[in-house]
Amino acid sequence: MVVRRVAPAVTIRAVGFDLDYTLAVPTRDRATILRDAATAAGAPPLSREAYLDAHGRNLTRETRTPIFESLLAGRDTDADPAAVATAYREHIADALVPVPGAEAFLADLREEYAVGLLTNGPRVAQRDKLATLDWEDAFDVALVTGELPAGKPDAAAFEALLDALGTDPAETAYVGDDVDADVGGAADAGLVPIQVVFEGGPAPDARAAAHVEREVLVERLPSVLASL
Repeated sequence: MVVRRVAPAVTIRAVGFDLDYTLAVPTRDRATILRDAATAAGAPPLSREAYLDAHGRNLTRETRTPIFESLLAGRDTDADPAAVATAYREHIADALVPVPGAEAFLADLREEYAVGLLTNGPRVAQRDKLATLDWEDAFDVALVTGELPAGKPDAAAFEALLDALGTDPAETAYVGDDVDADVGGAADAGLVPIQVVFEGGPAPDARAAAHVEREVLVERLPSVLASL
């Protein structure tokens, strides 16, 4: 199912993508992955909510170590934050899989559009995901906020994507699931947001130019782009 709202016609020349929960998904719940990683590194149980809060404050970091330094501060533990960060990265790599058909889908899109990636997170963590997926060359440009001065939803992150793609905001679609970082951030930066929706994910947001279910993203997105 694809639900659209009425919007001015534009010519889309480029498409940017979010990574996590858009093009790649974990086979296990992230809270479980965090628990298992903490146990493996000898750390106490860590809250997924607290992790997300700390992650949001550390989008431009080199590694996740500052995130776990924050989470372990004041706790009765000798666990090394860097070791927890490594364990978490390894556990995510073990569980991360692409949306079915994603590789061929991206290759086909690149025949018609400039295709980019803009993903939130520390450099080592997000680059490791791309290596795990064997996607280092799957995009015309792949930007990680750990290498940028700002993360999504900051307009500076989207401006970096536009600069790398060589396109204007109105001719660039951005595809992601998060209503604040992806939909809201792209809309505020003048891009054309397309929200990926799925069971258990955020509800459809009115700021999106279209909503596409993740299970049919590969099949439906080309026609959505053509209709914009």
